Amino acid sequence: MSTSFLLRNGKRVFSVIGGGCRGTDALSRVHFVSRRFIIDLSYSTHFMDFKGSSIPSSMKKLVVTKLSQNFRDAVALQTVPVPTPGDGDLLVRNRFVGINASDINYSAGRYDPTVKPPFDAGFEGIGEVVGLGLSASARYTIGDTVAYFADGAFAEYTVIPMIKTVPVPVVKPEFLTLLLSGATAYIAMKRLGDLVKGETVLVTAAAGGTGQFAVQFAKQAGCHVVGTCSSNEKAGFLKTIGCDRPINYTSEDLSATLRKEYPQGLDVVYESIGGRIFDMAVNNLANKGRLIVIGFISGYQTASGVPTVKGGTLPMKLLQKSASVRGFFLPHFLSDYKEAMGSMMQMFAKGKLVCEVDCGDMDPEGRFVGLESVFRAVDYMYAGKNVGKVVVEVTPPSLDSKL
Repeated sequence: MSTSFLLRNGKRVFSVIGGGCRGTDALSRVHFVSRRFIIDLSYSTHFMDFKGSSIPSSMKKLVVTKLSQNFRDAVALQTVPVPTPGDGDLLVRNRFVGINASDINYSAGRYDPTVKPPFDAGFEGIGEVVGLGLSASARYTIGDTVAYFADGAFAEYTVIPMIKTVPVPVVKPEFLTLLLSGATAYIAMKRLGDLVKGETVLVTAAAGGTGQFAVQFAKQAGCHVVGTCSSNEKAGFLKTIGCDRPINYTSEDLSATLRKEYPQGLDVVYESIGGRIFDMAVNNLANKGRLIVIGFISGYQTASGVPTVKGGTLPMKLLQKSASVRGFFLPHFLSDYKEAMGSMMQMFAKGKLVCEVDCGDMDPEGRFVGLESVFRAVDYMYAGKNVGKVVVEVTPPSLDSKL
């Protein structure tokens, strides 16, 4: 028997699916409201009475309707019924959703070729619980605030398995930055970086969503941190989070600067761009250097999704320096995720971790508000305009909400 609680148009809703003879008496007291079965049970009141959580009958969400690396071509905004949570699920009203470079890989079908359109887009969100299954009520109640890393985030409401959620004290977009961007940097640096105090660490795209965290974690480990960026504004930001040597590659020759200032090479590279930047990183590795590949965004908008690198000479170059290239894909390290989130949230609460958010305030068309602006936010990120994590505000807070 599956049971869930939610609010619809300010009324209590208690959906009963399945059930045998014992459900017969209950169904005799059922009233029909908005095509939902309603049963007024006094013990459910605790899960219902949360002001500002009224649920409409329909919602907007972004759906991948055809596979393409062009996000605008692949994804459509649709109006659909608000889903009902299952026994172990939460229905979350999304307040903010995160934009990731991998959103394009997902819309192109590169992660799982067996998944065919239509399917929901978006990986991460944060908002309030407005409905939940009976089992989920053992841990959560209506009005709780949660963040999550799961498919289907680009929607006004999302059903999320309880086990994929993280409780947060308030709905702040800063917490959203930790779910994927922060966790990638934290786990990759810890598990693959093997950081040693005094080493030199290069972070490419250092002022971006995940780069900002790689800079801070490397600095916390006592390393000398070099960060690449594309503007003086970003270079200034990098200095505020502890980057020892920001390099604006639009005004400085990156390869020449690294050869001149770091002749002994780079001990660790946190690399997310690919192509010629990957080749440059390989050529500048120190003896026993470690190059961590967390992505290659320069190729994502191409048909193949992979930028060209000089792979023919790679084995020789690694052998000559006893160096290594190490790939990192977050789903392969989920056993580390809980510890990473707990540690980062503590650091943020103590003021020891900067979680920079870019909601498009400097974009000519204005702040990213509403699901319609997700398309603009993706373009903004791929144009390299963002400082920090790109975030879209899905819905503003209700006037009578306690959030």
